[in-house]
Amino acid sequence: MAVRSTGKASDVRRTPSASIRYEDESVREVPFAHVRLADFTGSVPWRRFRSVHGQAHYSGSYASATTGGHVVYESRLELARLLLADFDPTICGIFAQPCRLVARVGDRVRRHVPDFLLVMSSGTVRVVNVKPEDRLRDPEIAEALAWPGELVERHGWEYEIWSGADRVLLENVRFLAAYRRPGIVPDAEVEWAWQRLVDGEPMAVAERRLAGDGLVHEVRPALMTLMWSGRLSTDLSRPLSGQSQLWRCA
Repeated sequence: MAVRSTGKASDVRRTPSASIRYEDESVREVPFAHVRLADFTGSVPWRRFRSVHGQAHYSGSYASATTGGHVVYESRLELARLLLADFDPTICGIFAQPCRLVARVGDRVRRHVPDFLLVMSSGTVRVVNVKPEDRLRDPEIAEALAWPGELVERHGWEYEIWSGADRVLLENVRFLAAYRRPGIVPDAEVEWAWQRLVDGEPMAVAERRLAGDGLVHEVRPALMTLMWSGRLSTDLSRPLSGQSQLWRCA
């Protein structure tokens, strides 16, 4: 499904473009071939979010550890993808609804607002659309998601259509997210636990050893903080428990 330009009437796009909204309410339209990551500095989500009683979608804002601010979402599935992005140590930037794309696809002018733009510490940029798996079987939805992907990949960025992840993994990450904010657990306690960890030790054993004559639950938050930050890993495809083995990552 090619994205092509044309030179016809004024409402027909000569080249694909991205419109970006900024904090001062201004909107900048950029030929997509010229879009750079720096263009999103100071930007805000393309759509304005409103909460309406009885609305079909579950929307809100998530306090992101990665951005240090709030990131909006419009469904529980988007929130799940956002949680995983916030947990991923290779991601250093998250933009929700980063822009509106406009392009001529066949004989139609199409418009699309991606769900997320993720920035990797390597410099890679990934555009993400979130859709339930059953809806991807709808030909119209599949088509609506295909042309933005072609446009994004031609630009040298990555494109992802995300439909969910393992339930246990999501539950574990959702639990660990309670420890994502700086200062929830004092840095001194986190570093104290880090210095005394033993690679491969089951969590229950580590907690008992670190607690000494104290209470196990007093040292557990430091371990959760280390897991959220990516300094400590375990098999998150299984429910977190006392048998979860802990491994240093840095």
